[in-house]
Amino acid sequence: MTIYLPIAELSVNIFIILGMGAAVGFLSGMFGVGGGFLITPLLIFYNIPPVVAVATGANQVVASSVSGAITHFRRGTLDVKLGLVLLVGGLAGASIGVFIFSWLRRQGQLDLVISLLYVVFLGTVGILMLMESLNAMRRAARNQPASLKRPGQHNWVHRLPFKMRFKKSKIYLSVLPIIALGFAIGILTSVMGVGGGFIMVPAMIYLLRIPTNVVVGTSLFQIIFTTAYTTIVQAATNYSVDIVLAFILMIAGVIGAQYGVRVGQKLRGEQLRALLGLLVLAVGLRLAVELVVTPDDLYSIAIGG
Repeated sequence: MTIYLPIAELSVNIFIILGMGAAVGFLSGMFGVGGGFLITPLLIFYNIPPVVAVATGANQVVASSVSGAITHFRRGTLDVKLGLVLLVGGLAGASIGVFIFSWLRRQGQLDLVISLLYVVFLGTVGILMLMESLNAMRRAARNQPASLKRPGQHNWVHRLPFKMRFKKSKIYLSVLPIIALGFAIGILTSVMGVGGGFIMVPAMIYLLRIPTNVVVGTSLFQIIFTTAYTTIVQAATNYSVDIVLAFILMIAGVIGAQYGVRVGQKLRGEQLRALLGLLVLAVGLRLAVELVVTPDDLYSIAIGG
């Protein structure tokens, strides 16, 4: 069964799109990430134009993130105050990111830049996560204590000014690194169509020393509003959000996220990080191969609007 996508200007198999949305939603719920770093490359692999894949992929992240954030809010593992500070930087970064996205599109370099960014970010994050999780599993097998600092212990970040107390997270921290992190994630959301959870979650745990139990829910909370804002601005500025594709992905993503949360609760933290690291690496390698392999069609013709 095929359906026509008016903005992407092509027909697709609706069951394949539903499967993509459900799979990414499932992984989002299980790993606590928005899933944009997966859905955008998957759409590109399925021949959806990168311009549409980035803008529409960000829209799908909203749905799966809302589903996951509600679950964490009910469990009391969401720090709303911390999420709002992250959101200040996120909205500013998203505005800058949309400008960069539009400029790259006008220069004709958007597709190449998106692919290169995904290869670099996914490769780096995947390797680091995999190494850390494998070391953690080795320590657990040998009954060795973890060498990581406990949440709340101080490093250079905690010596910065403009501190604020976050009672839910039980930390007293400067708002500067939090806003900077949100700003960086906002740019990535606009340019790459990602929620940024695959970078935000490790940064909040290892750099800011925020307790792990509130990191996932707080990350999803910030992702909701940053990606929603990005989607609206992309639709108004670049006209690149395909509402039909977004609606299908959203329905499947919300359903998949609920099952993913349940499965994620049954796995240990290091196991989840190892699986996510392998998944991130696999997607990055797939994109890297596409960059170097000779395409079937060496030339293509596009009609400029």
